[in-house]
Amino acid sequence: MDYLPAENRYQSMRYNRCGASGVKLPAVSLGLWHNFGDVDVFANGRTIARRAFDLGITHFDLANNYGPSPGSAEENFGLMMKKDFHPFRDEMIISSKAGYLMWPGPYGEWGSRKYLVASCDQSLKRMGLQYVDIFYSHRPDPDTPLEETLGALDFIVRSGRALYAGISSYDAGQTAQAAKILRDLGTPCLIHQPSYSMFNRWIEDGLTKTLGAEKMGCIVFSPLAQGMLSNKYLNGIPDGSRASKHTSLTADRLSPERVAQIRKLNEVAQRRGQSLAQMAVAWTLRDPVVTSSLIGASKVAHVEEAVGALAKPDFAAAELAEIEAILK
Repeated sequence: MDYLPAENRYQSMRYNRCGASGVKLPAVSLGLWHNFGDVDVFANGRTIARRAFDLGITHFDLANNYGPSPGSAEENFGLMMKKDFHPFRDEMIISSKAGYLMWPGPYGEWGSRKYLVASCDQSLKRMGLQYVDIFYSHRPDPDTPLEETLGALDFIVRSGRALYAGISSYDAGQTAQAAKILRDLGTPCLIHQPSYSMFNRWIEDGLTKTLGAEKMGCIVFSPLAQGMLSNKYLNGIPDGSRASKHTSLTADRLSPERVAQIRKLNEVAQRRGQSLAQMAVAWTLRDPVVTSSLIGASKVAHVEEAVGALAKPDFAAAELAEIEAILK
C-alpha cells in the first residue's frame, strides 16, 4: 500500500526561519545517526520516518558515515525515499555531511576538496537523490586550509549537488572565518550544527553570539545528551540502552551525581507538565538563535514525545533559575 502522509501535517508543527535565509526548518528535526543502519530493522526506521513526516517534521539529517555500517543509513533512507517519500521530495529538507572516516587511505576523511566532493557524490548515489538541500563540513580539519574546505562546499552548491552549505562542530572563531570565506565566495553559510544540551553547553561560550551576528541558522544535535535527559536512566542503566551497549554513551558518564541531577530535572519537568525529554528539547529552543532541535529516535513514541515538547515551549524565570541551580 502506498504511503499517504497526514493531511494535517503542517497544522501543529512550528517552523523557524534559518538565520537570515528564506528557509524555514521545523522546530524538531529527525536525525538518522543511530537506528537506521543495516544492523537495525528497516521496517522500524521506516515507520519512524513516516510518523515524523506526518507530524510535520520536514527535515531529515544524515551523514556519509551514519549506520552502522557506514553508509547504510543513507542507503536505507534512499529506500524510504523510493518507497514512500519520492512524491514529497519538494516538501523535504534533506542534509548530509562529510568529515569523519569513511573509506581507507589518505582521502577518506577530514576536509580536503577531493574527499568532500567524492563523499557528496557517494551520498547522492546511496540516497538516490539528484541533490541534497544542505551539505555540511562535518568537522573542522586542522591540516587543511579553511579556504579549501569551504571552497569545496561552494563548488558543491554551484554544481547543483546541494542547495546550501553548512558547517558542524566549528568553534566561534572558526565559524566567523567560515562565514566570511563563504560570503566572499557568494555562497553564504546557511547553518551550523553543534552539539548542545543541558549537560553540554559549550556553544554558550561565544558560538551563539557569533551565529547571531552572522545571521546563521543553528540546529543542535544530542539535545537529550545521548538519552541521559530522559526517563531512561532515572533508575539505573536498562538493558538495550546506549549506556548498556557502551556505544556513544558510556556507563561512567552516569555517575551518582549525574543521576541525582537527572532526577531533580525530572521533578522540574513534571511540575511543568512535561516529560524530562520534552523539557530538554524545549530548553534547547529557548534561545532564538537555535532554529531546530535535532532528535534521534529508536521508536515512534520518541518522535511523538519530542514533538510534544512544542506544546509548552516557554519557561518562567523561576524555572530557568531552578534548572541553572541544578546544573551547577
